[in-house]
Amino acid sequence: MVVQKEFLDRAHRIVWCTVATVGPDHRPRSRILHPIWELTDAADGLARRDGGGLVGWVVTRATPVKVRHLGFSPYVSCSYWEPGHEVAVADCEAGWVADAATRQRVWELYRDAPAPLGYDFWSVFPDGPSGESPSLLRLTPYRLRLADVETLSGRKVAPAWN
Repeated sequence: MVVQKEFLDRAHRIVWCTVATVGPDHRPRSRILHPIWELTDAADGLARRDGGGLVGWVVTRATPVKVRHLGFSPYVSCSYWEPGHEVAVADCEAGWVADAATRQRVWELYRDAPAPLGYDFWSVFPDGPSGESPSLLRLTPYRLRLADVETLSGRKVAPAWN
């Protein structure tokens, strides 16, 4: 749970991350996205080694490229980096969520989070969370990695969870 908590803290401090997918041509494509993460308990079906879980959410557009790539391989790699060389990487299974209640809850999760993590999507998606344009991606990590100047230089081992 320590790696999960540190990952969440770094991700929410850095905010924007590079998310890579792989398409049917076996070529990667990356884009910048703004996930929000939450620690959950095992009661929601996301059992982990330590009984807890981390789930990421991305309000985005289901573009043809994203839909095609996730249809081919439902896995993404989310990489956060900041100029002081703190790094957080989550390799995840990703899936589209159509459930209206979940979409509304995540919309409010973003809205209520403090800036710069928090974001009001009404300016981008005026029809709200139930509109046709916004889509919701759920990210379920299967591997987390943390790095900093010491680990990147080889002076210490990077913490990981998988």
